[in-house]
Amino acid sequence: MLLRSLRLDTSSHSRISISRETHIFRSRSLRNSEMAPPLLSLALPSETGRVLSIQSHTVQGYVGNKSAVFPLQLLGYDVDPINSVQCNPGLAYLKNDAGYPSFKGQVLNGQQLWELIEGLEANNLLYYTHLLTGYIGSVSFLNTILEVVNKLRSINPKLIYVCDPVLGDEGKLYVPSELVSVYREKVVPVASMLTPNQFEAEQLTGFRIGSERDGREACNILHAAGPSKVVITSIVIDGSLHLIGSHKKEKDQSPEQFKIVIPKIPAYFTGTGDLMTSLLLGWSNKYPDNLDKAAELAVSSLQALLQRTLNDYRSVGYDPQSSSLEIRLIQSQDDIRNPQVAFKAEKFN
Repeated sequence: MLLRSLRLDTSSHSRISISRETHIFRSRSLRNSEMAPPLLSLALPSETGRVLSIQSHTVQGYVGNKSAVFPLQLLGYDVDPINSVQCNPGLAYLKNDAGYPSFKGQVLNGQQLWELIEGLEANNLLYYTHLLTGYIGSVSFLNTILEVVNKLRSINPKLIYVCDPVLGDEGKLYVPSELVSVYREKVVPVASMLTPNQFEAEQLTGFRIGSERDGREACNILHAAGPSKVVITSIVIDGSLHLIGSHKKEKDQSPEQFKIVIPKIPAYFTGTGDLMTSLLLGWSNKYPDNLDKAAELAVSSLQALLQRTLNDYRSVGYDPQSSSLEIRLIQSQDDIRNPQVAFKAEKFN
């Protein structure tokens, strides 16, 4: 399975970035004041940040941006979504077990993505504190993502890039195999945070993961390639799920590593990886030096949502093991805003 109250603890780094964002907007808006009203997410930025989220979208159900945008907004972020795929329904475009007989939709190509970026730039709207990427189905689109990273960092050098490298799960690729090398060689080195599942971490490192020690070593390999924060969201060990997190705060220091043990729920849910990554982005930005705390909050939110989903399906007489389940995102708003920490991180010595 993909694993994929609140007192704001904004870092001085975030305040500096937001102050600079406001200054940039106000100086430019003087030139454009006669053209359009101010964009309030820039003129009056949220204290948390402004996220550009590039991933899939479904008309019905909660996958990709449908699973990621709303939770980030609940946590106080302004989020601008770009849909790499727009289809209906569910995970049908990834794999054929979502319970639906067919799907319809469109796929955005790299040139179309770049045209959207150029439109934002032409209107002085390209200042973001975070970039979030999820499912991407082609090498050309992924290469354009790299251009987007460079463009956004030319405007905000402190941009945080959170990458969910959606490749596959349980030994199977969901995407063309040539994407693996592009992620490994080009994307991982520019990411700030990486959130693979077990299979994806193995693909990116070439290292088989069968234990906690293996998971920690995979994190070390990924740190050496680029990102300072790595969360392997689900490793199956002895019948339970283990999240392994790792934060390398300084290049010359060993990373701080931890685990969270999570009981397996006897069902498969759609959109959980996308939701998990958005929650990790949201909480790790509020607690930038405490990835373990951010992971506790993210896991606790997700597990409460999954349990509600399971209970609701059972309440209408549906067998939750008969197919994938659409998550009860809207009904779980309180668990996202104010999670009760039921899953604690255990630090490795």
